[in-house]
Amino acid sequence: MENINKAIATALRSLRKEKGWSLDTASLNTAVSKAMLGQIERGESSPTIATLWKIAAGFNVSLSYFVSHDNKQSTQYAAHPKQIKLQDDKILIMPLFPYDQRLGFEVFIVELLPNYEHISEAHQFGLIEHIIVSQGSIDVLANDVWSTLKENEGLSLNADQPHGYRNITDQKAVFYNLIHYKI
Repeated sequence: MENINKAIATALRSLRKEKGWSLDTASLNTAVSKAMLGQIERGESSPTIATLWKIAAGFNVSLSYFVSHDNKQSTQYAAHPKQIKLQDDKILIMPLFPYDQRLGFEVFIVELLPNYEHISEAHQFGLIEHIIVSQGSIDVLANDVWSTLKENEGLSLNADQPHGYRNITDQKAVFYNLIHYKI
């Protein structure tokens, strides 16, 4: 947990410095309070996934930027997912392939623990998520409708509108989340 907080803090500080933004400006652009941004930047607070998405959208960067922004881009990748546990204690995200600027996508492995629901606000305009269940089953909220996906099933959704995931079973569910950004 401490390493992820440090990575997020370093990335946030780097982004603010790069853009020449004050905490006030960053707060206006991300819709995250100045106090919360300061706490995250100092490593005093771990953001929720929803908060991290707001920060990423406000700075116009990918979600994986916060854990892999110092990695060199390459034409070859070796996937070594690192578990990220933010404030949300029943959802774990692991970047499998960090953001690839040439292709405009990143891939995460997401684990939903039993009896958990995550509702996400709209992300950047044009962002599409492709969900593929690898273990268990999940319900996905898209266009105000919940759809059940079982192992080896998937769907794509426009993530520039509210959407969500839930696991109403008593078993852990795992899915791949391929996020495609509008280039």
